[in-house]
Amino acid sequence: MNENPAKPNRATPFEAPSPIIELHNLCAQFGRQQVLRDLTLTIPRGQTLAIIGESGCGKTVLLKHMIGLLHPASGHVVFDGLRIDELSDRELTAQRARFGFVFQSAALFDSMTVAENIAFPLKENGRMNAEKIGQIVSMRLGQVGLPEGVLSKRPAQLSGGMRKRVGLARALAMNPEVLLYDEPTTGLDPIVSDVINELILRTRAQNEVTSIVVTHDMKTAQKTADRVVMLYPLSRLKPNDSQIIFDGTPEEIVACKDKRVSQFVRGEAGERLLEMREEAVSY
Repeated sequence: MNENPAKPNRATPFEAPSPIIELHNLCAQFGRQQVLRDLTLTIPRGQTLAIIGESGCGKTVLLKHMIGLLHPASGHVVFDGLRIDELSDRELTAQRARFGFVFQSAALFDSMTVAENIAFPLKENGRMNAEKIGQIVSMRLGQVGLPEGVLSKRPAQLSGGMRKRVGLARALAMNPEVLLYDEPTTGLDPIVSDVINELILRTRAQNEVTSIVVTHDMKTAQKTADRVVMLYPLSRLKPNDSQIIFDGTPEEIVACKDKRVSQFVRGEAGERLLEMREEAVSY
């Protein structure tokens, strides 16, 4: 793609956008394994937030709590002033329609064409005729930089990068207020990864949308985000330690003195390699 949209200006300290998502002392647990502990986080409307951290620290679990796919062990999520846990199934379904979810593996329907995949949420909504749906499908396809010729193809006929872009087009179909990206560049080569990063920027520039990007790719975090939050695995924290070990701008994370943060940013094993050896010995 030739377009290279400028990154939107970040909010100044004097601006105070209203929050669209709030986490209040959120805890998540599967059986005896606690994954998230006392997370409190406010996400302003219009912000692009990158949530980073190594595998197993609860990034995707956090995303699923935001949209109500998982229920917290304690604490709660507030979306646009509404507590998710207090909504009926019908009310929750209505609120979820305000989200777009870009899955790690694209999660396209193999038996459907590209056109049918993008149209799926529009048809499920049941409020548009076929002509209007076709117009939106074409518009969203163009927005992610794919030609009309792919509309009749099935996911198996597409490259990994093209499938990710179709997944983004489907997420945009309902004109969501919040876009959730789960590892959008995983499994892609550096050039295609940068195409996806550019699409995240373009989507933000062309739509009034709040974006939350779960990633372990620092290039994605630094290029696309206004704000970066880093989570740390509970298994390596003391009982009273915060699970959020960094919260700031992409520029600030580069200069962070916390070894856990700086080693992740630079992609260095550091002390983690020693910890892994000790864990292996303990078994």
